[in-house]
Amino acid sequence: MQNQHLVVRGAREHNLKNVTVELPRDKFVVITGVSGSGKSTLAFDTIYAEGQRRYVESLSAYARQFLGLMDKPDVDGIEGLSPAISIDQKTTSHNPRSTVGTVTEIHDYLRLLYARVGTPYCPLCGRKIEKQSPSEITARLLAQFPDARAILLAPVVRGRKGEYRKLLADLRREGFSRVRVDGVLYELEEAEKLKLEKFEKHDVDVVVDRLTLRESDRSRVAESVELGLRRGEGLLRVLLPEAGEGGSAHEELYSERFACPEHGSVLEELEPRSFSFNSPYGACGDCTGLGHKNEFSPDLVVDEHLSIAEGAILPWSKKGTGGGVYYWDKLKALAEHLGFDLKTPWRDLPDAAKKAVLYGPGEPFEVVYRRGGKETLRFMTEFEGVLPNLERRYADTESEYMREKLEELMELRPCPTCGGTRYKPEILAVRVGGLNIAQASGMSVLEADAYFGRLQEGTLDHDAIAPHLGGHLGGMARAHAPRRYEYGLGEFGAAVAAPILRAIRTRLKFLVDVGLDYLSLDRTANTLSGGEAQRIRLATQVGSGLTGVLYVLDEPSIGLHPKDNGRLIGTLKNLRDLGNTLIVVEHDEDTMLEADYLVDMGPGAGVHGGEIVAVGTPGEVRENPASLTGQYLRGELKIEVPAVRRRGNGKKLRIVGAREHNLRDVTVEIPLGTMTVVTGPSGSGKSTLIHDILHATLARELNRAKTNPGRFDRIEGMEHLDKVIEIDQSPIGRTPRSNPATYTGVFTEIRDLFTRTPEARRRGYQSGRFSFNVKGGRCEHCKGDGVMKIEMNFLPDLYVPCEVCKGARYNRETLEVKYGGKNIAEVLDLTVEAAREFFEAIPAIERKMSLLCDVGLGYMKIGQPSTTLSGGEAQRIKLASELSKRATGKTIYILDEPTTGLHFEDVRKLLGVLDRLAEGGNTLVVIEHNLDVMKCADHIIDLGPEGGVRGGTVVATGTPEQVAAHPTSHTGEYLRRVPGIVPAGGQAPADLVATAPARRGRGKKAGAA
Repeated sequence: MQNQHLVVRGAREHNLKNVTVELPRDKFVVITGVSGSGKSTLAFDTIYAEGQRRYVESLSAYARQFLGLMDKPDVDGIEGLSPAISIDQKTTSHNPRSTVGTVTEIHDYLRLLYARVGTPYCPLCGRKIEKQSPSEITARLLAQFPDARAILLAPVVRGRKGEYRKLLADLRREGFSRVRVDGVLYELEEAEKLKLEKFEKHDVDVVVDRLTLRESDRSRVAESVELGLRRGEGLLRVLLPEAGEGGSAHEELYSERFACPEHGSVLEELEPRSFSFNSPYGACGDCTGLGHKNEFSPDLVVDEHLSIAEGAILPWSKKGTGGGVYYWDKLKALAEHLGFDLKTPWRDLPDAAKKAVLYGPGEPFEVVYRRGGKETLRFMTEFEGVLPNLERRYADTESEYMREKLEELMELRPCPTCGGTRYKPEILAVRVGGLNIAQASGMSVLEADAYFGRLQEGTLDHDAIAPHLGGHLGGMARAHAPRRYEYGLGEFGAAVAAPILRAIRTRLKFLVDVGLDYLSLDRTANTLSGGEAQRIRLATQVGSGLTGVLYVLDEPSIGLHPKDNGRLIGTLKNLRDLGNTLIVVEHDEDTMLEADYLVDMGPGAGVHGGEIVAVGTPGEVRENPASLTGQYLRGELKIEVPAVRRRGNGKKLRIVGAREHNLRDVTVEIPLGTMTVVTGPSGSGKSTLIHDILHATLARELNRAKTNPGRFDRIEGMEHLDKVIEIDQSPIGRTPRSNPATYTGVFTEIRDLFTRTPEARRRGYQSGRFSFNVKGGRCEHCKGDGVMKIEMNFLPDLYVPCEVCKGARYNRETLEVKYGGKNIAEVLDLTVEAAREFFEAIPAIERKMSLLCDVGLGYMKIGQPSTTLSGGEAQRIKLASELSKRATGKTIYILDEPTTGLHFEDVRKLLGVLDRLAEGGNTLVVIEHNLDVMKCADHIIDLGPEGGVRGGTVVATGTPEQVAAHPTSHTGEYLRRVPGIVPAGGQAPADLVATAPARRGRGKKAGAA
């Protein structure tokens, strides 16, 4: 009988303390607990890792060497384990060719739909392309190329791999004497001796006839055309050796199926690969299907605050990648010719002068040299312009250093040829229901579902497709709009399209169910947030219909507004109902209460965690007195609503006319000296407003960063700020050599402390002696890593403690130096709490350790490798580092969903830290959906009302009480349910007070603000 439970025995991975737990199979299980308590270690590093390892071990030794093998987790045993699939946030594709459509397979079905029922139009005139008979092709050849020499070729192989020896032998037996292989003409006997690469793609065309196109030879031409079409399966190539420009060769392609009678043949046989931007058959030839190109940006090349004389043209300045007298003389001559001053700031120069400097004047101009007021030399010269000069240097240089320096001045811009559509114009001229494949991919998921539904029902009309006809026709190589639109599929087309449309709509519905109806199908996967990418994979898995699988998910509710939670939970339950086991690491209260089984880990984090505190149904965990999660679910512990709200310092930051992506001319005000929370449904434009416009502009203006902000009119009030800092959950370091001590700067002070000990002075040790990154004090056997990597051929690489230093990282001589009875390795092994006591007499170190304790990281070892820290821990280290700096009151902090991965208790600590930053007079802008953060905000900006095209406007602004009183705000609806929030009826709460600089802390008692 199959096991009814998944049993983990003796798990000791990372901080797990010999954990044994029994989880029900085919159920929806949620694992929760404070940040760092071991949730992800149990779910991913133990259960999923063992499931994956067992699967890999079932493969042959040959196959295993090509797979990324996983270590065996430190666990006694796991019983009842199914094949495991991990859906986390770290597996987002960074390939620029990967889109929402390709990831969900919707694009594959779209390609099939357009190949089978698409209607081709001429991209030059918009005429519908019909079949062309052999007699029509003959007439066209004789009329268009009279008396021209021509070679008629029948394509027999197009872009397929193989050696084709048998094919060439068969052609010779059929009586043909010549053939063209990969663009080169051969006699057939010669071609048979060719050694074609078996795994490379080849083109083979057989020569049907060589003739001169004369009216008197019409019958011969007609016979050859018919033979060519028959042998080429409806396709015929005509090579005209002297008909091109300047007597060069010219080639025409004719099709029995698709050819415009006015402009000749334009399209090969429609196949699914023709509609792929990853295939040369459909991709734009200029950008190879990427949709964008790396080009020099005037914004990055020129510093508009400086004059040309002061070095405004950065690559030509002394600090740039090559300047000097030559360019200066040219610019001086150009300035004299056009009549502008090189000492005028760039921003004040006339547009004509800027254009001439950047792109060149376009014609030679006269230069006059004078000495002592007298003319000494006069001659004509040319000036190519800064941008053409950089492009030429970039193309010509062989220096990798120079290439990297020049790439710093480039940015991605839509491809001018295809206009960002990624396709050739002849592909954009194929339509289904009046839209081409780029227009269909440009719609949001919700719009696409409505469009394909009406196409299926046969009720499409021009009004339905009109909003989508404006773009996606290409750039310089444009596809002409059809002369006459066709909206239906016809009886045959409807029968062919029915199963394809059914598959497309099913997948679109899954995306709607997980709250992603605002995404467009052509959105690149590397622009998605972790939560969005995870929910796309979740939708794909639901569509796959697998059963008996163990799914391990990492906080799927990230980035979801509370209103979308119900749909996500419904999707998770559908996955369970198919007969799968779901293990979800989650902190969302709704998800916990909807689970079949809840596991609470703790009681603390790090060394204080790693134990199972409570297990059972959500009701059982809620009533468990030992469970911290249970106390929050019961309402015994809660994050209180502040008794008062800050008004700030009276100054405001105002963003005017934001229009990037789906923002509709948005204007918002952010009161300085407060905590402002920007919220709204997924896809409403929060990240666009705060990251792409506000942060990018402030970083450029205040931090002199090379950013390229989105479209907006202006930002007012920047003079009240001195710097912008973004605090996210990215790792504090990318290697195990980075740790909290190095990031916070404490390690430098600790090393200096060791150098001042009598033993270190006697030996002459400097601070470098106590670094494990440089020669001298580190163990040279393991190069300061503390572990040795042993490569195992068919098994995972093994890491064992260094046999010389026993994992201490330092050599024996260094470890003989002690401070307070401990050597440097023992100090790095201290927890933050222990280090605070140990360095009590050293104020600089003690203060930083106290701050780390204040943000809830007292359990963490100060030498713990940064790669083992969770996102929440990394973020709190950054916050502690900011708290340790002297507050200017002019800093603006931007945080994007800081509660990701945080338990209720962690959120309470986080809010305490944010409160201290705001009390210093700083401004905080937080993008967040967590109601506990919203209710503690001083000011809320609610965007919406929905996501995608239905979003991009400001729904409500004000205090949480004012937003709660708004009748149509989704955020307000959920805030009204929060205990302690009393809707203000549109009026400002009576107890709003101005922030006093000396005030410490906020009222802990819940007040009806």
